[in-house]
Amino acid sequence: MWLPVGAPHDLDQTAGAGTRGHGGPLSVLLVEDDRGDALLVEELVVDVDLDVRLDWARSMADAEVELATLRPDCVLLDLNLPDANGIAALDRVTKCAPTIPIVVLTGLNDEHFGVSALASGAQDYLVKGRVDAEMLRRALSYAIERKRAEITAADLRDSQLRAQENSRLERGLLPSPLLLDDPGVDIVATYRPSRANALLGGDFYDFVQTPDRTVHVLVGDVAGHGPDEAALGVALRIGWRALTFAGLRGNERMRQLERILRAESPGSRIFATVLSLAFSAEDRSFTAVRAGHPGMLLHGPGGVEWLEPAAGPALGLGASRWPVSELELPAGHGVLLLTDGLFEGHSGTGNERLGEDGLLELARSKATLTGSAFVDALIAGAEEKAALHGGLSDDIAIVRVERTS
Repeated sequence: MWLPVGAPHDLDQTAGAGTRGHGGPLSVLLVEDDRGDALLVEELVVDVDLDVRLDWARSMADAEVELATLRPDCVLLDLNLPDANGIAALDRVTKCAPTIPIVVLTGLNDEHFGVSALASGAQDYLVKGRVDAEMLRRALSYAIERKRAEITAADLRDSQLRAQENSRLERGLLPSPLLLDDPGVDIVATYRPSRANALLGGDFYDFVQTPDRTVHVLVGDVAGHGPDEAALGVALRIGWRALTFAGLRGNERMRQLERILRAESPGSRIFATVLSLAFSAEDRSFTAVRAGHPGMLLHGPGGVEWLEPAAGPALGLGASRWPVSELELPAGHGVLLLTDGLFEGHSGTGNERLGEDGLLELARSKATLTGSAFVDALIAGAEEKAALHGGLSDDIAIVRVERTS
């Protein structure tokens, strides 16, 4: 059916380009200034073995209006228009509707323009005077499928690039341990992002051993879950590692982490909690510096207890001093540093959260397990309790440290 520009349109205007999602006729916009050529195309459309609706735009200006409102499945484009010529006409259509496939119409004497148009983004070209109904049908159908394939391939490339970027960031979030030979400790570290199949999160951890054989362990949590928070977590982790090897300890190291957070933060209201431990090589003593972070679990053969060293404010709140606590790790015991994602999930009863008390109860029920088995069971138990509410919804970082000598 021939419909001149300006006739009522009854197509589903929401259908995407080339998707044929509306289930109605194939919508084709003809951009052609010559009425005789337009009538020839209309005659071919009548003979095409497809349900086609044809709309006509006499100029590029009219076509741009139609493209903004009609969203056709395909464009038949003459390259010689009164207000656009050659590849410039193709560029204007592509700029106006980058996802809509284009079949270029050329004259008998300028077929070379069709080849150039293919190189510039058109999906096919037809030579006026050499087109029959079957050729038109094939060109329209192939153009739509080619454009769909191009969009799919572009989406796949973007997805692959994002995956590569996320993988690089994940390597920053999940550091390689820097321990000396026979470090004197057994460390189990686990990280799980808040979203299935995601690599990014605001939680972070690290552990290194300095030349004096002191083992330093860090767990932290940047408020939020996106790439900005993850990047800030990487900056804090790397900064902590560098400051540790530079010999900074206690409040001096925390003050520099505060500076790093302020310098790297994407916003003025971002804060991060941190728990940093240092295990002596001489005995079973260790120090703890806590900046707004949850406490930790003391896990041994006799059960599990909750440890809460004295705490100062979270990083990013302008503090300059944090308490430094002196503690001792009993023989056969390990300390488990964690982020609040492990206990902020639901407990399975209404909207009640598991909380620190619920986590301690869960940990005590798994106390006979050791090392990585204990860590895995703790996460699985918290996940099971939150299952009725969609599972755990926050990032989780856990580091368990136990002396072996």
